[in-house]
Amino acid sequence: MSLKKKIEDKLNSALKAKDKNIYPTLRLVVSAIKDAEIAGRSKGNKELKESDIVSLLKKMIKQRNESCQVYKKAGRNELLESEQKEIEVISSFLPKQLGEEETKKICQETIKSLGASSMKDMGKIMGNLKSKHADSLDFSKVSIILKELLS
Repeated sequence: MSLKKKIEDKLNSALKAKDKNIYPTLRLVVSAIKDAEIAGRSKGNKELKESDIVSLLKKMIKQRNESCQVYKKAGRNELLESEQKEIEVISSFLPKQLGEEETKKICQETIKSLGASSMKDMGKIMGNLKSKHADSLDFSKVSIILKELLS
């Protein structure tokens, strides 16, 4: 079953169950997917690929994380909780991200295999990691880990 279909099915079941914690977020996700499909039609694409939907979901999570930081600074706890719930719902459709230990191990192995020794090699390392582990790594964590390892 495609990711788009899973999201739509989850939305339908949440609407039937009248789950007010989930369906507003899923409506936003479905709407964003449809918007991306419409934008893609002008370029000749009929449907989004799975990887496009995953990157769209990651973008939505990133936006919500930024909002969480703003709400935390402003002391707006009710809005912060709302954004965190949305992040949980959206994250449930993403592939499982590796933990910090596994990420660090992969980074060390990549540095060793490429013979990288300084911060100048960071772009080469990131490119290699993105080609091999695009779905399973959180690249905001990867950049922090790489800076530690290469310093």
